[in-house]
Amino acid sequence: MSELIQKITMPKWGLSMQEGKVNGWLVHVGDTLRQGQEIVEIESDKIAGALESSVEGTLRRVLAQEDEVLPVGALLGVVAPAEVSDAEIDAFIEAFAAGFVPGEGSGADAGSRVQYAEIDGRRIAYTVQGDAGPALVLIHGYGGDKNNWLFNVDTLAERHTVYALDLPGHGDSDKALPADAGPAGMAQVVLGFMDALGLDAAHLVGHSFGGATALAAAQAAPQRVRRLHLIAPAGLGAEIDADYVRGFAATNSRKELGRLAARLFADEAQVTRALVDDLLKFKRLDGVPEALAAIAAALLDGDAQRMQLDLPPGVSATVIWGELDRIIPVAHATALTSAAVHVLPDAGHMVMMEAAREVNRLLGA
Repeated sequence: MSELIQKITMPKWGLSMQEGKVNGWLVHVGDTLRQGQEIVEIESDKIAGALESSVEGTLRRVLAQEDEVLPVGALLGVVAPAEVSDAEIDAFIEAFAAGFVPGEGSGADAGSRVQYAEIDGRRIAYTVQGDAGPALVLIHGYGGDKNNWLFNVDTLAERHTVYALDLPGHGDSDKALPADAGPAGMAQVVLGFMDALGLDAAHLVGHSFGGATALAAAQAAPQRVRRLHLIAPAGLGAEIDADYVRGFAATNSRKELGRLAARLFADEAQVTRALVDDLLKFKRLDGVPEALAAIAAALLDGDAQRMQLDLPPGVSATVIWGELDRIIPVAHATALTSAAVHVLPDAGHMVMMEAAREVNRLLGA
């Protein structure tokens, strides 16, 4: 009956994750698990979050204990129906341990390694995962990168081919910006990216500045957008935390970066020292301060947002917002009158991290 046994393993959240710490189980042996249910809290060196179950059935065995640090791919638990004997589960666990090599078969490595596309003379970094269903392109926000989607990619890849790119000036992409550093210029990069990968049309998922970029791409080429999925997007109203935008571009202080990053989350404990260290390393790369300053100038007119975007005819959209967003007010969520709007409680600007399960459900729908 070994074919009835399913495993729960340490996830790989982001390309650099090698191990994770078990902070605590949210379910108990004997519980019936549902697909997508949060089952165990995991902490990596970058961020903490809840692992969602990818399987359904009865949790028969818990192997990873609280505070235990295990490599990516390690066995955390076993799910199996009642007719599978304890001896068969013991044999499964023994066989897994005998064949497990840390660093091999850890899930996202092969599909999510960084690749590059040449677009208008710039090298644009991206990852791709999954090969089922229509293409879905993830566009991060100002100062972010493709790893902002680390809690979303695995789930979305079950039903889509998922591309997560680094916009110019960000992540592993070239730091030189298009002449228009605002959403319209970045939209041309996204459309060029789709051209380079042979994507005639795709779902566009944009967060914050990436949301404005996705909206601008839909305005420029509506026939290439299957649907817009806008997560706390810029460009729908005047109000914005301009102090955050300018401060992030200007500072090279670890303390100040930590203070600014805390505004992104409803739960400020999400901002780990490792996260701030990564931001600091990014800020110190050649060309990054200039790129961020140029984007900030394109985004802001004084303390207000410069652009006011609208949904082009014939393009449908979903808008997702964290109720406790401190960067762009949730009141903007209803600006696109024909869009389906979802406001999620207890989440801030990084709602796709803080409410990943619900965001994944909405995107999957």
